Amino acid sequence: MSNLSTLLLAVPLLLLLASASVPTATIRGRLRLPNPGEHLNRTKVTLNDDLATYTQDDGSFVFHRVPPGVHILDVQSRTYHFSQVKVQLLEGAMGSPKCIEYYYPGAAKQAVPHPLDMVAHAEYQYYEPRQGFSVMGIFKNPMLLMMLFSVGLMYYMPSMMENLDPEQKEQMQRQMAMQQSLQQDPTKALASMFSGGGDSDGAAFAAAAGAARAAA
Repeated sequence: MSNLSTLLLAVPLLLLLASASVPTATIRGRLRLPNPGEHLNRTKVTLNDDLATYTQDDGSFVFHRVPPGVHILDVQSRTYHFSQVKVQLLEGAMGSPKCIEYYYPGAAKQAVPHPLDMVAHAEYQYYEPRQGFSVMGIFKNPMLLMMLFSVGLMYYMPSMMENLDPEQKEQMQRQMAMQQSLQQDPTKALASMFSGGGDSDGAAFAAAAGAARAAA
């Protein structure tokens, strides 16, 4: 029984000694905005997505007891875009972290000093800015263009009719009357067209039909 209790007390002691023998380091940094007059709210900063901390009022942050290895530092901000930093801690140089900055994953890398001084590159835009009133935008409306064309056609139609020859004017009037009759009573208009009725268009149609029969 005494041996078992001694073993239970020795295991935590050995784990504590093993953890104490592993060197650790502290990673420090500061977030800030391009405009010194703007204040950055408390922002979450993660290390390898395992460790997390929040910035202080002055934008500074600290990670304590970081083991050796390569660590990825990300700023979890929904408002501003910060670089991603890769921090390398070597067992023989834990006091001198090597930091490499990426503007975004896959971008060109550059070495940066430690403690980190990270400035926001851009502000996220989640919504498209609402366009203001534009007079030219009204004339891009298809319905308005069609309406203006119709009004212009109604205005210039009388002058166009005056410049036509009497025969052309009479023919256009007959065509307009036929179109109106087609809209009102299509069967009556078709019957009058095929019957002839002294109309020159009907006579021409009858003559063309007779010529076709003679040729057959």
